[in-house]
Amino acid sequence: MRNIISGFLVLCLAVISACSPDKGKEFHIFYLGGQSNMDGFGYVSELPDYLKEPMQDVYIFHGNTNPDDIVSDGKGIWTILRPGHGAGFTSNGTGNSYSDRFGCELSFAHKIKELNSGLNIAIIKYSKGGTSIDGEAARNFGSWDPDYKDGKGINQYDHFLSVVEKAMAEKDIDGDGYEDKLIVAGIIWMQGESDADVTEEIASRYYDNLHNLMQLIRSALGSDDIPIVIGRISDSGNDPSGMVWEHGDIVRNAQEMFVEDDPMAAIVTATDNYGYSDPWHYDSEGFIDLGEQFAIKLDSLGI
Repeated sequence: MRNIISGFLVLCLAVISACSPDKGKEFHIFYLGGQSNMDGFGYVSELPDYLKEPMQDVYIFHGNTNPDDIVSDGKGIWTILRPGHGAGFTSNGTGNSYSDRFGCELSFAHKIKELNSGLNIAIIKYSKGGTSIDGEAARNFGSWDPDYKDGKGINQYDHFLSVVEKAMAEKDIDGDGYEDKLIVAGIIWMQGESDADVTEEIASRYYDNLHNLMQLIRSALGSDDIPIVIGRISDSGNDPSGMVWEHGDIVRNAQEMFVEDDPMAAIVTATDNYGYSDPWHYDSEGFIDLGEQFAIKLDSLGI
């Protein structure tokens, strides 16, 4: 079933790219995924003025989060990007309920626009806090393992596919009455903490798990060489043992190896310098910088 859905997404992307009328806009699409530091725990009340207002020329499809083993529905809608797409955001497929939190999406979009004047930006976001790639680290949060239950179960990878299918099925994302051309231009991935705090064996599988998942996400989005930028996990040190992620260095090294081996991948390491609002999540200033660093790294790969 997953192969069928992935093939359908590729076909949809090809049709969307080939058939858009001249009056429609050309949008560069960026997928944002991962776990809670992609969800975003920055406080909207602490945003600088230039990020507080809706971005009239940037659109986002933020997929509603679901746990593993729940039928995927891909719920979400294309709307103008505004604050509130952080932890606690929900969508019922006809409207959005915004939270008092934000993630990297705001500063990412702002910086990409600054670096690429005239580029029309659209974001697809689907992430879920606490999720691992490895199924053995899923616990009650969920996993992105494409082979979950021997490929017969439903998990975060399936929810991602459903969200992308729904988002790409919309032919007029800005609602101006003309069919738009959608070009997938990049993948932003912030995840790995949950694979780093169970066992050394699970953490040691992270390189292979990340590589396999990124290739599948690329394929589902229509191309095997879509640029990828990942955020390197860091540690607040706010734990009785001194480290929150016991095997964090193994995952960090795996992330570095991934970008070294992939010419179309880059890594954000500024996370080492961020402050934290709790033991697990960056503070507002950190999320703002994270988005900017993602944009700079992605721009360096060529979009």
